[in-house]
Amino acid sequence: MILDQICDKAKLSPKRIVLPEANDSRVVEAACMALKEGVADVVLVGSDLSIDGINVESPVLSNSRGRYVDALFKLRQHKGLSLEQANDLLNDPLVFAAMMVNQGDADGMVAGAINTTADVVRTAIQLVGMNDSTNLVSSFFLMIFDKDCHPLKRGFIFSDGGLVINPDVDQLAQIAISSAKSAKSLLSEEPKVAMLSFSTHGSAKDESVDKVRIATQLARQLSPDLKIEGEMQVDAALVPDIALRKMEGGEVSGDANVLIFPDLNSGNIAYKVAERLGGAIAIGPLLQGLRRPVNDLSRGCSATDIFHAIAITSVQAN
Repeated sequence: MILDQICDKAKLSPKRIVLPEANDSRVVEAACMALKEGVADVVLVGSDLSIDGINVESPVLSNSRGRYVDALFKLRQHKGLSLEQANDLLNDPLVFAAMMVNQGDADGMVAGAINTTADVVRTAIQLVGMNDSTNLVSSFFLMIFDKDCHPLKRGFIFSDGGLVINPDVDQLAQIAISSAKSAKSLLSEEPKVAMLSFSTHGSAKDESVDKVRIATQLARQLSPDLKIEGEMQVDAALVPDIALRKMEGGEVSGDANVLIFPDLNSGNIAYKVAERLGGAIAIGPLLQGLRRPVNDLSRGCSATDIFHAIAITSVQAN
């Protein structure tokens, strides 16, 4: 199973992952699971908390507080942040955890059980920073189909289902390239990227179709070794027989494992339909495009969901 493979990979080189929401019982339970399974060296950010084997950092009492305040001030003073304001901000566990990542005291962060996606993403962009290879933070869902009823038993990357509302051509190309890297890290197989549309190779005409087609061409230019095709309908992306009827044979058609949706509407709807009606496991939204891995959680997540996000973040940190 994909999740077992990810956990096994994390155990080979467990990374230090910080969890800023230690006042949530689900987060504490997930941290204990991660410790027991050995997928990460977990740090909880909170006060008045003691758990055998797990490091707990208090934003107020931490020995690193002064260093983090200075670093935060230097990082955001160009935006008008004063030293006093930096000192106050560091009382926020989310900010404190992000500064741990910024300063190399943690390899990644998982948050969102309490904090909103907007808060997690904004803090990550401002304090952890962007990857040099992109100027866009996007999201993806790791979708796992492993039940007897599933005709395709494998893992997929669905992107973007949680963040970028209506990507332009450049953004859609960047999402495709970032998602391929995520697939290579987590699926342990070569990424095959399908740029999805309601049209397959010109079968319909519309501005939205043009966007997908041009974004596919741009992604090829930016990443010449990437296996990517589009625009195509989802059945042509997944079913070999249909792909043969609808389009000329290619490296992706009928065998895609990375599905790039043209906008947030379609991506979000698709992953929830696959999860709620199709019985798929959906993990995410997971973030891509940052200097170090930071992953968001649904506020309705379970302790097991958080544990899996910790393992994924540990793998990404490698």
